Amino acid sequence: MTIPTLAVTLGDVAGIGPEITAKSLIGHPDLRDVCRPVVIGDADSVRSAVAAIGADPAAVRVIDSPADAANEPGTVEVVQTGPSLADVPFGQLDARAGDGAARFVKRACALAREGQVDGIVTPPLNKAAMHLGGHQWPGHTELLAHEFGVTDFSLVLSAGDLYFFHITTHVSLSDAIRLLTPERVETVLRLVGSFAAALGTPDERIGVAGLNPHAGENRLFGDEDADVIAPVVRKLNEEGVNAVGPLPADALIPAAVRGDYKLITVCYHDQGHGPFKAVYGDDGVNITVGLPVVRVSVDHGTAFDIAGKGIAREASLVLAMRRAAELAPGWDHVWQTGQARRSA
Repeated sequence: MTIPTLAVTLGDVAGIGPEITAKSLIGHPDLRDVCRPVVIGDADSVRSAVAAIGADPAAVRVIDSPADAANEPGTVEVVQTGPSLADVPFGQLDARAGDGAARFVKRACALAREGQVDGIVTPPLNKAAMHLGGHQWPGHTELLAHEFGVTDFSLVLSAGDLYFFHITTHVSLSDAIRLLTPERVETVLRLVGSFAAALGTPDERIGVAGLNPHAGENRLFGDEDADVIAPVVRKLNEEGVNAVGPLPADALIPAAVRGDYKLITVCYHDQGHGPFKAVYGDDGVNITVGLPVVRVSVDHGTAFDIAGKGIAREASLVLAMRRAAELAPGWDHVWQTGQARRSA
């Protein structure tokens, strides 16, 4: 069976992206059994990272397109994207690195649209650096959505068969409350339902976290749960979506960790990211649902404080590549199921 070709964007070269990419592709030869990873980025930055981990920089091979990838263990094949970033220092905000990180993602999306790659895997970028570089996106997820022209999407944290869908993500807490509209709640719950159907479990129970403590506790702690979330849950129940809630987040998330739920939605970034990272650490990845191709990311940042020191862990990136390889062959079904449900 043909293995999927994955575009691995390099992320912000001032951070740990080049290092974890080099460690993943040189130190984990078994990845080649499940995918053909092609780095979209800067060859000079990769060569420096390869040398820093004690490997031969000659292992870095520049290719013109993913079709040229030989996928030999111990090599790093790079599609050079833009000018060299060899002079970017580690651990500092740099407009060149921010521009490069966004440029790598855009090139990967173009390759995916052209059918040259089957999925995208993203080491971390730095949002402030990306803004300095002239790309005013809140993060990877929104940039990817723009490049694919989609408006219905969700950031999903995943560990094993557990998935945390986020109704809002990279915004302030006050903006998250403002953006928690019935329309947005419905969009995300429909995405969850489509994802469950594509995985062959259309009746899977979806736990819906409330916004406020105790899910509002009968309006004692806010009206949003009763006025915004609950009516949407009832509406989708009538349409056959097995959503339950709103439920207190401090009860729902432990229940999900115990295995009582495989699919949950949370209302804002830290409501999901905080407990998820505390429990799963390097065992978690970030998936974007709502794109026409699979995208999986590491579940950590650029780690400027340790960049260039050779101590960054590559476990999350290795896992991201494995999950992308696992999901890519069936992703068109995920996409088509979602499209069909949205047009019904």
